Amino acid sequence: MEKNDLASRMEDLAAQCQRRSVITHSHFLTPAEQHQIANISFLPGSDGSSVLFGGTEESERKILFFLPYYMTEDDLDWSETITILESRCRFGKPGHRDYLGSLMGLGIRREFLGDIWLEEENAYLFCMSTVKDTILNELKQVGRNAVSVREISPDELPDLRRQTKSERFTVMSPRLDAVVAGMFRLSRTESAERIRQGLVQHNYQECLKTDAPVREGDVISLRGRGKGIVSAFEGTTRRGRMFIEVKIYQ
Repeated sequence: MEKNDLASRMEDLAAQCQRRSVITHSHFLTPAEQHQIANISFLPGSDGSSVLFGGTEESERKILFFLPYYMTEDDLDWSETITILESRCRFGKPGHRDYLGSLMGLGIRREFLGDIWLEEENAYLFCMSTVKDTILNELKQVGRNAVSVREISPDELPDLRRQTKSERFTVMSPRLDAVVAGMFRLSRTESAERIRQGLVQHNYQECLKTDAPVREGDVISLRGRGKGIVSAFEGTTRRGRMFIEVKIYQ
C-alpha cells in the first residue's frame, strides 16, 4: 500500500465506525505502516478512539481497531478478530521463514498473518480469525517437518518477550550517523557511508540523510547488522556529549 492509499483506507474504516457505531478494523499492519499513520487524525472531533494491538504487548505486526463512541479500550475483545495458534513439531525446529512460506503456500496473504514467535520446538502464530480454519485444517508440514496445530486461548500463551541487549554510548549530537555508529560499533565515516548506500532504515523507512535527527523511541536498523530502539537520552558529559541508551534486538 502506498502511504496515501493506506491513510485513505484507515480514514474509511474510521468513518464506517462512526457512521454505523460498530467496531471496524484493518488487517495486520507492518511496523512501517503503523509509523506512517501514527500522527494522522482520522476523524477530528470524533468521540471514538482507536487501538493498535497484535496479540501481545510486544507484537510488531498489529491491527488497528476503531471503537465507537460508547466503547473504551477495556471493552475491546480482540480475540474475536485475532486467533492464537500453537504449532508443535516433534522433530526439528522450523524457522520463521519456513513457517511464513508454508502459511503463504496455503494461499493466505501476508496481511492476514501477525507475528510468528518461535519457542524451542513450538511456534505461536497470530492470525486473523477469518483464516484460522484454513491453517488448522491444512497446515500439516512446515519445511520438511510434520507439525500439529491447535487453537489456544490468551491464557495459555507463554510469556513472549523479545530478547534485547542494552548498549550505552555518547554522541556530540543525536544525528543518525552518530547514533548508527554507536549502536553498531562503526566509525562515523563507515556509518555515514552505509546511510548513503541505503542500508539504514530509520523508523522502518530508508533514510539517506546522515544528519537526520534521532529521538527517543526511534527504531534504527542496519542491513546485515541488526535492529535496535533508542530507549533513552540520559544527560550529558562534562564536555557536552549526550548519553544515549539503546536496546539491540537479539
